[in-house]
Amino acid sequence: MTIALYAGSFDPVTAGHLSVVRQAARLFSHVVVVVAVNPNKRTLLTADERVALVRDAVARHPNVTVTHTEGLIVELAREIGASVLLRGVRGATDAQFETELAQMNRALAPELSTLFLPAEAHLAEVSSSALKERIARGEDVSAYCPPAVVAMLRERLSPSLRSHP
Repeated sequence: MTIALYAGSFDPVTAGHLSVVRQAARLFSHVVVVVAVNPNKRTLLTADERVALVRDAVARHPNVTVTHTEGLIVELAREIGASVLLRGVRGATDAQFETELAQMNRALAPELSTLFLPAEAHLAEVSSSALKERIARGEDVSAYCPPAVVAMLRERLSPSLRSHP
């Protein structure tokens, strides 16, 4: 059984992230989506909220589970017996950053392979940051993330909802 680990901050999970999960679920026996908690990074959503949103979004995939960690991803991969680290890429800028991260992970854990999976082309410009910016401007982001994410972002960021209880 090949276990693949897909880590990210998922603040929040996007349709692009879910595109990567769908591909991975077809390729691997088990996919573990990991909400990476970096205490030095300011996030809109708590780790528990992010885990819950991802769990809800991947519930239809029986071979996908969700967890979180504050530790190094390579350490968690070793603990759960993963042999592959998955990274989603949207374009050239992501590829450069992700290649550097893969090289760092290889230095820490040479037994782990990193596989880059591109999101679907129409999702190439979707990022968690862009979703938050669009919601804050009152734009519709329902094509770019699950309904539960839209609802939570509107609750947290929508100017019209903030001004009316």
